[in-house]
Amino acid sequence: MKKQVLLFMGLILIATGCSAPYKELSRKEVLLEAKDYPPADFIPKKIKLVSIGDSLTQGVGSGENANGYINFLKEDIERLKGIQNAEFQNFGVKGNRTDQLLKRLQSPQIKYHIEEADAVIITIGGNDIMQVIKDNLLGLKVDKFSLAEGGYRNRLQEILTTIRKYNGTAGIILVGVYNPFMKWFSDMKEMDMIVQSWNHVSAETVAEYDHALFVPVDDIFKNNEESLLYTDYFHPNSRGYELIAERIFEYMERENFI
Repeated sequence: MKKQVLLFMGLILIATGCSAPYKELSRKEVLLEAKDYPPADFIPKKIKLVSIGDSLTQGVGSGENANGYINFLKEDIERLKGIQNAEFQNFGVKGNRTDQLLKRLQSPQIKYHIEEADAVIITIGGNDIMQVIKDNLLGLKVDKFSLAEGGYRNRLQEILTTIRKYNGTAGIILVGVYNPFMKWFSDMKEMDMIVQSWNHVSAETVAEYDHALFVPVDDIFKNNEESLLYTDYFHPNSRGYELIAERIFEYMERENFI
């Protein structure tokens, strides 16, 4: 009987002696793991961006194969510590209005790339304004633009809703329009006011959507002493696109879109 008691007590001591160091080691491992967890930018990531819209996305005026603002923005993004590569898909088409972009969004190719994107950048609206001008050359008045704003707002909402339906988490960036029209319509002093109003509509519409932002660029062209327009006096030149890219990057970084 005495031998049995001693054997039982021995087993208890062995079990106690084995379990205590194991528990202590587990706590140390947990603390070590929590303490040494790498920061978010420790492993640089690859991001996918889709650019859709008009000639500003296509890059008209920036030179052969210059790709507009995209190459400049790509360089800015890839300089960030946490970014290994920024892959762009460019679906810009010269002359596109909101109604035409809406139709192109039904393309399986565009839909696929938006579904895979981390961010979608849009340039649209300038040709909608130009269409009003073309339709009313003999009687161009401010109220014509005001009437057209409602349709523009509705189509822009459809564009943003379609993008959000394709991708529920991607950042959406809408680039505002600027005023190159003064060169051709210097007698119409209201053009600045019209561009401001359309930008206001754009900003209000974008604000209705989560993880979406409006990037103004009109002031870049208005308040700069440099020549920022191409020889057609309508599209940006290479320097103009570079400044647009800087502004987009500034807003994306500030709002944690990258």
